[in-house]
Amino acid sequence: MKKILFIAVLSILLVVSCQPSKPTFKLAWSHYTGWEPWAYAQKAGIISKWADKYGISIEVTLVNDYIESINLYTAGEFDACTMTNMDALTIPAVGGVDNSVLIIGDFSNGNDGIVVKNGTTVMDVKEREIKLVELSVSHYLLARALEMNGLSEKDVKLVNTSDADIGSLYLSDSSKTAAIVTWNPILMQVRNAPDTKVVFDSSLIPGEIIDMTVVKADAADSFKKALTGAWYETMAHMQKGHEKYEEAIAFMANTSGATVEEFKQQLETTAMFYNAPEAVSFNNSERLKQTMEYVRTFSFDHGLYAEAKTKDYVGIKFPDASVIGDESNIKMTFDPAYMKMAQDGKL
Repeated sequence: MKKILFIAVLSILLVVSCQPSKPTFKLAWSHYTGWEPWAYAQKAGIISKWADKYGISIEVTLVNDYIESINLYTAGEFDACTMTNMDALTIPAVGGVDNSVLIIGDFSNGNDGIVVKNGTTVMDVKEREIKLVELSVSHYLLARALEMNGLSEKDVKLVNTSDADIGSLYLSDSSKTAAIVTWNPILMQVRNAPDTKVVFDSSLIPGEIIDMTVVKADAADSFKKALTGAWYETMAHMQKGHEKYEEAIAFMANTSGATVEEFKQQLETTAMFYNAPEAVSFNNSERLKQTMEYVRTFSFDHGLYAEAKTKDYVGIKFPDASVIGDESNIKMTFDPAYMKMAQDGKL
């Protein structure tokens, strides 16, 4: 009897061991209003549902240090990562990684801003010391604000400051000329401090700070489909009137360290593309090309192209097959194919 039982158990183990394991793919994300949905998608079982549909496994990992998450992705630790359009260009693309913009989730529409004490306009930052994360989208926002108001970076003094410290440093600064550039939720924390005003925010350059999910261009089709399907199911949960709306918002607020009301306020300054057609339309727009021209010029001028001698070093490809930069070195492609599948109900 024991021999028969042993053989039965051994047979089961052999069957299990011979089962092919599912291909596993990894997504990294970091805290930001427009990326909190990935945490909810994981918790609600949406990720596993879509992964199972395509016969794969997807690991979703929170990396608290935003730039580090992109560095890890660039180094090959992850197959997909959340990042802005500027960082996608200047870190993985310039670093030689071939990337595809899988999902355009939103653009900052007030989530990033310039905050000053005892000032009312951008002109009041002249000759001030400004704390910011240098060479980030905050730096880009400042450069655009200065340019639009007849100033340049020569008119201010930049102080590189970690995003982990910038809010507390501003709130504890007793000087009358304190100034910072930052993003939500830090922006929300400091904007109501005494004698404080937001003199410029990203709503004045709409569509230029874009929040995306980027994948390796050669990632499996099944992974791209599963991620896109999971994203838009999550977007449906986030829309008012959906039975899961309150649950989804409450979870994301808690994960981000905000109250429900604060998170809803952050969503108001985030131009979310809740529906795939909106994202596809934005991705296909001529305005996106103009934005990327601004971004690559800023990036090259600020030394973010490493040893490259021209901003044409990296090619950026758009849905109409047009390219800015080197057509023989395309490392960043805006590909709406999978968002269009979601739009057409083909996922």
